[in-house]
Amino acid sequence: MKLRASLPPFFFASAVALTLLPVAAHADKLDDIRKAGVLRVAAFDGNPPFGYVDAASKKIVGLDIDYANELGKKLGVKVEIVPTNPANRIPLLSSNKVDLVFANFTITEDRAKVIDFSIPYFASGQQFLARKGVLKNADGIKDIRVGTDKGTTMETTLREKYPDTKVVLYDDTPLGLAALRNGNIQAFSQDGSKLTAILAGLPDKDKYEIPAFAISEEYEGVGVPKGEARLVSYLNDWLRDLEKNGTAQQIYDKWFGPQSKSPLPRLFKIGDTKLRDK
Repeated sequence: MKLRASLPPFFFASAVALTLLPVAAHADKLDDIRKAGVLRVAAFDGNPPFGYVDAASKKIVGLDIDYANELGKKLGVKVEIVPTNPANRIPLLSSNKVDLVFANFTITEDRAKVIDFSIPYFASGQQFLARKGVLKNADGIKDIRVGTDKGTTMETTLREKYPDTKVVLYDDTPLGLAALRNGNIQAFSQDGSKLTAILAGLPDKDKYEIPAFAISEEYEGVGVPKGEARLVSYLNDWLRDLEKNGTAQQIYDKWFGPQSKSPLPRLFKIGDTKLRDK
């Protein structure tokens, strides 16, 4: 699959505005994190490969966790992972229960009104996991029951592009997958990158497929409390450095590289403004 898209104009406008904001006189979030010696990060605990509980270690691991740990090393602080589901990401951030969100967090104009984002560090498209032969192309979406995570851009895109489709919402991905396997829904919609990993882990994976089409392109960034311009700038510089020194590629290869459980070509690198061709 080839995906090509440019980052939305509002993202660049927001980024420019942030760089022009004066540094507040009071201690900011970056200072608070360093002073506390702890970086509190909201991350998924049930959405592999971005964040999930490893069966052997019983710890939360994943691509987003690796990024959070790299940031902890950079800041010289301990990383505390706070499990979240999609709908709770903004509330946790807005209520100061976490400092940042690393949770496959798509940058959108509506979200950018209440929180800030770093530059993107991951990108993919919205796709579908269905029983083989059930969904052959996008035209078939309107004729089936489609499940997705509540409070995500997946829900928004489905409702906007396919208003006649019966959309069934779930608190997290595992619940949606159970509904798919039980026959309560005919397809489950998520990031294509996430679905690739999910399909690889299904015990009856031979019964399912990811049809070769996408209905959107999603760019994910770090969720940051509104108005923390210095922290956003710090994160952006840090992310660009991870790309330059090869760490970003190493993290990607660990979860999506040729030797991983769910190989997926890397179509986006930190600093890009659009997805690349394969």
